[in-house]
Amino acid sequence: MTAIGIYGSAGRMGRAIADAIEAAGGTLAGGVDAGGDPLPLAHRADVLVDFSAPSALEVHLRAARATGTPIVIGTTGLAPTHQALIDAADADIAVLQTGNTSLGITLLSLLVRDAAARLGPDWDIEIVEMHHRYKVDAPSGTALLLGEMAAAGRGSSLGELRVDGRAGLTGARSEGTIGLSALRGGSVVGDHSVIFATEGERIELTHRADDRSIFARGAVRAAQWLAGQAPGRYRMGDVLGL
Repeated sequence: MTAIGIYGSAGRMGRAIADAIEAAGGTLAGGVDAGGDPLPLAHRADVLVDFSAPSALEVHLRAARATGTPIVIGTTGLAPTHQALIDAADADIAVLQTGNTSLGITLLSLLVRDAAARLGPDWDIEIVEMHHRYKVDAPSGTALLLGEMAAAGRGSSLGELRVDGRAGLTGARSEGTIGLSALRGGSVVGDHSVIFATEGERIELTHRADDRSIFARGAVRAAQWLAGQAPGRYRMGDVLGL
């Protein structure tokens, strides 16, 4: 059985992942939270799952590299400096980094990429997401993932096309841009819609998460798959063979 270690085990996602491991009949290698030592857990685990905080990523990656342990990174709110750390780590270990471990979102992201590639530049792309009132980062990691896939479909990068929540006299919409809007309120687990709009018609691709357990189940499946992979960078689509 694959022994899975959890960084951020006391958080909501950490607890959900522990439950998902038990439900799947898997093995929990243990967990570490702020102030704990990540290295012993990296030694015990066959694979690590990190749903902690951006500030902890560097030390977690250092432990994973020291022990050669694959790691699934689901922490959101990462900065370019964090992405550089991940890029450096994948030379030594298998790393799967994603803004969302839901299998449904994984499929949605591929549909978004294909739609963006096949529809012309006269189709505007807008991404709208909503989460519970306690979420601290915006736009969500999932919204950014969907934006990246839409931009890839257009042969570009999200950094070149991204427009965040509009306000004031913004003028007409610039062709080819990708808009992102974030809503926060109540207890919403996670709603994401990608809207393709042109003159006279509109396509809306939507995913709604009703229970946090879907992310935990996806994270466990990703961890079990990643445990047997060679060093390199992987995505959730690889887990599904897409």
